[in-house]
Amino acid sequence: MELEPRPTEEMLFSDGLLELDDNSGYRGTVAANAVGITYRQLDYWARTDLVSPSVRGAQGSGSQRLYGFKDIIVLKLVKNLLDTGISMQQIRAVVNELRASGISDLAAVTLMSDGATVYLCTSQNEIIDILNGGQGVFGIAVGTIMREVESTLINIDTDPAEPLDELAARRASRAS
Repeated sequence: MELEPRPTEEMLFSDGLLELDDNSGYRGTVAANAVGITYRQLDYWARTDLVSPSVRGAQGSGSQRLYGFKDIIVLKLVKNLLDTGISMQQIRAVVNELRASGISDLAAVTLMSDGATVYLCTSQNEIIDILNGGQGVFGIAVGTIMREVESTLINIDTDPAEPLDELAARRASRAS
């Protein structure tokens, strides 16, 4: 069986790990809750290819997207950037830059911004250069986001036997 990398987020995290089981992942409702966004936002971001689910995409009416852990980290980064007032256009540029740079250790990345531009910093020297230039207004340490998402997901009940929303409950009752 030959495995092919998934086109979207697999490139963002070029750690060489492929998702072997296409049925494991987090439902959209769990991903949205873990990140603190609405399901509507999550759906929009998936449909516009800002952050697509790498485990399983929607394949017609009634199908469920499944998001991997890395997808949820990217979703959280997008939400944090939106919360700081960065435009969606700039956020798309950041996500594309992360994909293009193929950074394997995102825990060491810090996103810095002056309010207009987001800078991708991979070393303390880059952060210091931005701050010394008077450009830095805020920074987001990706490693901190990773730990926060992990902690949140541990606390969310992800038992696939239990429906996570009203629609899933209705489907489950019809199936039994």
